[in-house]
Amino acid sequence: MELLQRTRFLRSLFTFERRVVLEDAPVEIRPCLFVETIGEREMNDLQAGGPGGDFCSTPDNRIEENKRFSYAVFLPGGTTRGDRAILLLHGLNERSWDKYLPWAEYLSLATGKAVILFPIAFHMNRAPACWRDPRALQPLVALRKQGGDGTRNSTFVNVAISARLSAKPERFYLSGRESLFNLWQLFSEIRDGRHSLFKEGASIDIFAYSIGALLAQVLLLSDPGRLTRDSRLFMFCGGALFSYMDGSARDIVDQEAYARVRSFYTNEFLATARGEGDRFEKAFKAMILPRVSRAYREAFFERASERVRVVTLKNDSVMPTPGAREAVGERLAGSLVEELDFPFPYSHQHPFPVNDRVDPGLVHRAFESLFQRVAGFLG
Repeated sequence: MELLQRTRFLRSLFTFERRVVLEDAPVEIRPCLFVETIGEREMNDLQAGGPGGDFCSTPDNRIEENKRFSYAVFLPGGTTRGDRAILLLHGLNERSWDKYLPWAEYLSLATGKAVILFPIAFHMNRAPACWRDPRALQPLVALRKQGGDGTRNSTFVNVAISARLSAKPERFYLSGRESLFNLWQLFSEIRDGRHSLFKEGASIDIFAYSIGALLAQVLLLSDPGRLTRDSRLFMFCGGALFSYMDGSARDIVDQEAYARVRSFYTNEFLATARGEGDRFEKAFKAMILPRVSRAYREAFFERASERVRVVTLKNDSVMPTPGAREAVGERLAGSLVEELDFPFPYSHQHPFPVNDRVDPGLVHRAFESLFQRVAGFLG
């Protein structure tokens, strides 16, 4: 079944309400509950007070959907407790797992590993439903467009995250920091044998797309609890230093918000410090500008060169190839970073467009070409 049809089929079945067994493939989808514990007190303090946003008066630390939520695991058929997993990390401002469902299924079938679809803080099902309600958001879109050219590309798709980041750009880092605590907890639960789907000591590799790649890089650089020291990482449409990224788009963040975030993190944020002992902050700062912590960053990629790969796309303006090459360092770029190009119109947000305007055969072949690489490296 080609990618377009497979996406529609999996979307029709996907739910967090119950276990789903695929009748035409040896895979099942299991929902799992996550309740935040590691870092919960610190994040509660960091997120307390401050603006909730023009459309949401609830402080971030009171948004319960973000603290207790479900995530999905694609599990090879017949598995009771697996010993190998792949963590799949998504992109910025994502509200649906639809496009990732065939990605997860392919990786599970090709590698025989469980694939974990884990949401970043305040994304996917970790955000209030009103943040993705077009009717509720349209007045906010109109309000932001009154601001001039900087918000001309404001839409109901990007307005929630744009309003939140404009009001408090620190949220970008705090969302990442909370997600890092969550992954630390998830890895600990799996490694210690406290997860119902995995054996004690199970291996965990990572497939990361877009901003998920930045999160994965910071995770491996900081290596909380020394839980990721053996993890392999494959990045797709990601891996660039923050200063090379351009997240201004109708379905990501509007121009005004992204300009505010970019200015904050390339200036004020670098001038502040929580202390040298803060691994998360040190690792994130190393991924912002080429000159910042270059030796520390490139030394990591040197040590991890056998377990890290990056595939970029030629026409990707959100996460461009030069930014990924700069991140790993020019000496390693030739062996770690590969740039691809597809023979059809694509974008960063839609590398494999599933619509009737693009030849589905071409898209499917490109999809298989990429994921054969991923499965070969993570399998």
